[in-house]
Amino acid sequence: MAAAYGQVPTTQMDTKAEEKSKKIDYFDLPCPIPYEEIQREAFMSLKPELFEGLRFDFTKGLNQKFALSHSVAMGPTELPSQSSETIKIPTAHYEFGANFIDPKLMLVGRVMTDGRLNARLKCDLTDKLTLKGNAQLTSEPHMSHGMATFDYKGSDYRAQFQMGNGALFGANYIQSVTPHLSLGGEVFWTGQHHKSGVGIATRYNTDKMVATAQVASTGMVALSFVQKVSEKVSLATDFIYNYLSKEVTSSVGYDYILRQCRLRGKIDSNGCTSAFLEERLNMGLNFILSAEIDHRKKDYKFGFGLTVGE
Repeated sequence: MAAAYGQVPTTQMDTKAEEKSKKIDYFDLPCPIPYEEIQREAFMSLKPELFEGLRFDFTKGLNQKFALSHSVAMGPTELPSQSSETIKIPTAHYEFGANFIDPKLMLVGRVMTDGRLNARLKCDLTDKLTLKGNAQLTSEPHMSHGMATFDYKGSDYRAQFQMGNGALFGANYIQSVTPHLSLGGEVFWTGQHHKSGVGIATRYNTDKMVATAQVASTGMVALSFVQKVSEKVSLATDFIYNYLSKEVTSSVGYDYILRQCRLRGKIDSNGCTSAFLEERLNMGLNFILSAEIDHRKKDYKFGFGLTVGE
């Protein structure tokens, strides 16, 4: 009857109201994640911190901001070889660390028995500008390096400027184009080797999936896709191609989060299979299992560890 008298049905009015409410406000787009982390979800699922041998980590908090850590690792180390067989020698090392964590300042330092010193810094200069730094000092000549990064966070964009030893300079920028799509680019210059490069990247993310693509003048083409099956299960895949060397690598993996543990695994196009398990035995006590099998190189790695403290 409403149509006969020229009136619009209520259902159509509700539909039009919903369409208006779904219109994109391009002046209120979300801030994207940093350019260097656009493949964060795929990296977490496909590239866990695999290790071989025994690892023990202990962290003791002295107060709310300061903590000390001790790490012991025992296991074989691979040596470079021209043959197809993998050559390993047994090694062991101890690492002492100190952490200072404040809402606007983070300092992390590590000293190893072989003389290496690693340091990281993160300082919020303003609400939008952050300074990040990392350095590695070693007794070996020309092996020490350091880098400083200035990260500026806008309302719907991020910009970074990097500089390091060896006359290394780099900059990147990423912009949200829609609520789900962001585009970015980067440029770098290494004065020591007289090389430069540029790259572009895109990222599309929703509540259920994340897709990324990167292309660089160095020859690298990288694609990744992560599908969130449920709150606990995610599937991931990546594809890396170098159009200069013609090398191709692809892998598929999973990330399964249970109430007391997290299981991640993958298999790549080279026939290498790996799995990584983290299980919480008690509050502040975690058990870790790591395994990697490479049938082509006849290289088999297995490791287990224990983490004490938060």
